[in-house]
Amino acid sequence: MKAEINKEAFLKLKKRFPWVYKNEIISMPECNPGDVADLVYKGEYVATAFLNPLSKITARVISFEKTYIDREFFEKRIKEAIEKRKGLEKITNSYRLIHSEADFLPGLIVDKYGEYLVISITSAGIENFKGVVLEILIELLKPKGIYEKADKIREKEGLEVISQKLYGEIEDDFIIVENGKKFFTNLISGQKTGFFLDQRKNRKTVGEYGNKRTLDLFANAGGFGIYANASFTKFVEISASACSLIEKNCELNNLQNYEIIKADVFKFLEKENETYDLIIIDPPAFAKNKNAKKGALKGWKYLIVNSLKLLEKGGYLALFSCSHAINQKDLLDLALSSSVIDNCYLEVVEFLKQDIDHPYVLNIPNSLYLTGVLLRKV
Repeated sequence: MKAEINKEAFLKLKKRFPWVYKNEIISMPECNPGDVADLVYKGEYVATAFLNPLSKITARVISFEKTYIDREFFEKRIKEAIEKRKGLEKITNSYRLIHSEADFLPGLIVDKYGEYLVISITSAGIENFKGVVLEILIELLKPKGIYEKADKIREKEGLEVISQKLYGEIEDDFIIVENGKKFFTNLISGQKTGFFLDQRKNRKTVGEYGNKRTLDLFANAGGFGIYANASFTKFVEISASACSLIEKNCELNNLQNYEIIKADVFKFLEKENETYDLIIIDPPAFAKNKNAKKGALKGWKYLIVNSLKLLEKGGYLALFSCSHAINQKDLLDLALSSSVIDNCYLEVVEFLKQDIDHPYVLNIPNSLYLTGVLLRKV
């Protein structure tokens, strides 16, 4: 089975970018979502991909070498992903095992929580090989249970959105251990595949700065504030369930002096007048795409300007964006323009990104989805 691509797609594939959009395909055979096909340009083989006529991303490359996609192929790729993560178990019992395109398995995410696996399948191609993938994971890792977390993006692939137990037994409550810290999470009912594992290294890095008064905005499970282990920590989070989780995690880590505020962060900043030597701003994605960027930048500017008012001289400000639309340069530009309003200097202390179990592959720009910067007010 072959699909003919245009020059634009060919040039992207030469750089090993793995997606081909519908308007970049000249001709393709009648096929079912997730069928395997060769992508050709002027009759010459370029790559092997999953085809899906229902999706805007019509071809997802799985190999740039002509190969047969079978159990042996998947076993090799999964073993490579596991090998890449060796050593992480020394610092944590929970990490991402397979990170979709960045591990050359487009549409497959696997997170390891102790002896449990939580997976998410977002491409029709992987869905077609689901049984094979499960067999290999069970054989190689011998988990107690495997749970599939639904992702709404499946709708764009023409797939049913359903969460379900796939193997063994799964307990919802689980305690993550990382760098000596502990966090409750819910494997079945929690966000994403259970916990924001991608911020592990950033929690540790940021936690090493500022230990007097910490303000953790959009606190979620309280990770940044708990790592800081300050003399006093204030957590601000709008979700009641997340506030309850923060309370549990503070008790679990013996944090002594803290306050949990259930509030909208923007409204909280309108009234807050206490000062801090470490402030973390880690909001949900304001801009899911480029069209929403203008409004997102405005929201970000408000957050930074008002946080700088509360930040002591010599204090630290950590900014994180989990949206590809708001990148590190955007954060730096926002910080610079905010510093003018606050009449201060901002020194760059650290550039931050997602942890290594969520690989950033240069050929795949959107694999860098979490960026951050740690600044010092001088």
